[in-house]
Amino acid sequence: MRKSKITAEEFLELASEGVPYVGLLGCRVERLERGEIDIRMPWQDLLRRPGGTVCGPAMMALADIALYGVVLSLVGPLALAVTTDLNVHFLRKPAPGDLLGRGRVIKPGRSLVVGQVSIEREADPHPVAHAVGTYILPPTG
Repeated sequence: MRKSKITAEEFLELASEGVPYVGLLGCRVERLERGEIDIRMPWQDLLRRPGGTVCGPAMMALADIALYGVVLSLVGPLALAVTTDLNVHFLRKPAPGDLLGRGRVIKPGRSLVVGQVSIEREADPHPVAHAVGTYILPPTG
């Protein structure tokens, strides 16, 4: 196990304080290691969309939150690391229920970090969405 530079509790606190919307989603970190995260977004009725599925904005939020966790696992508490791009592919229509974002770093860098997130339903091996995104780190010094 590679030790993260931030704890799960520190990460969720920083993410929720910086963006209060994140706190409303009730996400829980299930695993956090250096360059990897598994984060659960519990089902709430506010995530529902017509057609009996989870809305796309909720899945995009989960992907972005997971990428932020991956970045902070590498650099530690850094509120001003921000998304520069996020590309999401919706693969299948998920039934209402908890979603799990499994994020990992693809390319760490001094100023840019690229990562990917697979969004899954519990006990289903087929992802419902896949995202790739880049975060920019603020200059040091």
